[in-house]
Amino acid sequence: MEQLDYIQNLIYVIRGQRVMLDYDLARIYQVETSQLKRQVRRNKERFEGEDFMFELSHEEFLRCQIGTSSWGGGRYGVFAFTEIGVAMLSSVLRSEVAIQANRKIMRAFVSYRHLAEMPLAATYVELKKQIDALKNEMYDILADQNDINEITQAQLDAISTALAELQSSNKYTISTSPHPIGFILPQEENNIQ
Repeated sequence: MEQLDYIQNLIYVIRGQRVMLDYDLARIYQVETSQLKRQVRRNKERFEGEDFMFELSHEEFLRCQIGTSSWGGGRYGVFAFTEIGVAMLSSVLRSEVAIQANRKIMRAFVSYRHLAEMPLAATYVELKKQIDALKNEMYDILADQNDINEITQAQLDAISTALAELQSSNKYTISTSPHPIGFILPQEENNIQ
């Protein structure tokens, strides 16, 4: 189990695919990285297409680089092998060590896939429940808001009606005469002149 965990830690997600890097695979297969790359180049028709293997850009390499390995030097960069690319390596590297290592790597990929998918399914179900609960709560809030708006509108209509009735009655009409506000006593009028 410890070896399985070790191999799982060497699986990266790059370009949306789970991959292992050439120098990690070489270490597991107990061969030189240059030897592994040489075998791949000799059998390049087996690795055509990014679903088998692709070469990392320098930026991609830096994103997944944790250890002390170098960029890959020389003409070729670091190769990233997908699960089926690693399976194809078993037909290229034919030693007993490579066969045993390949079995462990395949188990690690399968285990990694199960670990990655199982919590996702459980998380999805839980998130769906939470989203549905939030939706129902929002509908309730909006319904309450709509009820409040209807009540407020009815009250505003009643106020408008009351103001219209007051305005139409003569009892509270506003004077529009051109006379100044206030009054002058008749005695004062004579004194002023």
